[in-house]
Amino acid sequence: MVSANPIRLTNLKFIIPFILFWLILFFTTYQLFNDLLSYWLFSLLGVIGAIFANSTGAGGGVIFIPMFAQLNFTEQQSIATSFAIQCFGMTAGAVTWSHHYYSQKRDLRLWQGYKRIISVTSVSAIISLIGVFAFHISSPTSLHISFSWFSLLLGLFIILTVYLLKPHRERSQIYLFDYIALIFIGFFGGALTAWLSVGVGELLVIYLILRRFDINMAVSSAVVVSAISVWGAIGLVHQDVYWQVLIFAGPSAVLGGIFAKTLVTHMSATRLKLFFGLWLLMTGGLGIA
Repeated sequence: MVSANPIRLTNLKFIIPFILFWLILFFTTYQLFNDLLSYWLFSLLGVIGAIFANSTGAGGGVIFIPMFAQLNFTEQQSIATSFAIQCFGMTAGAVTWSHHYYSQKRDLRLWQGYKRIISVTSVSAIISLIGVFAFHISSPTSLHISFSWFSLLLGLFIILTVYLLKPHRERSQIYLFDYIALIFIGFFGGALTAWLSVGVGELLVIYLILRRFDINMAVSSAVVVSAISVWGAIGLVHQDVYWQVLIFAGPSAVLGGIFAKTLVTHMSATRLKLFFGLWLLMTGGLGIA
């Protein structure tokens, strides 16, 4: 088994490049310093969104999109900016979870399908994302309505899994049926992600939990797939990114992405699910109302 220390915020190998990158991003934005500082509160949004995304497998857009709607962003700005922030937070989470896999879980039976699940779903999602943007396939409804219903259903599912899924022997083997389902999740989830900035990670973690795979493996797989998906899409929508928000929310999302794995492994999963599930129900319900 590979032995390695977990990624820590106190590690200078992380701190120095992180600060340098943020400073470069900050000073290459052609805007007055005082104007930029008015966006500092988005740092908190980035941390919260990344913690939620990387501890549940749901994309950070679940947090970002409702906030952007309140700020009167266009749909294109909302989607693009959410993608850009997730490129920071989901990548940090993906690296942290992958490190967790290679250092502690690589030889475990329950994690033997980890890389195959990620590979199959990611390839399908990227193909779907590119197809939606290349052929300009529009969402069936507006971003606000689609996202509200998605949040409501996701919150309901999270709460139901807390009370309805009983302890059971966890699955490790991937069957042909699972591969077909993963391809479908990638294609359908990729389209949802193109329209809502979230989708493929949520559908993947729901499927894996219902199929009774290890819950940490399910969350880790969803985080990595989401990270790959947003990187596959950002090049197609970067022109609509609201850079003033990204300057603060992006780097802070890195901190949330790294912290999320620690939160999951040390905090009650039930309480975490209930908190975010209720938040999603409230957000989705208010949006529909």
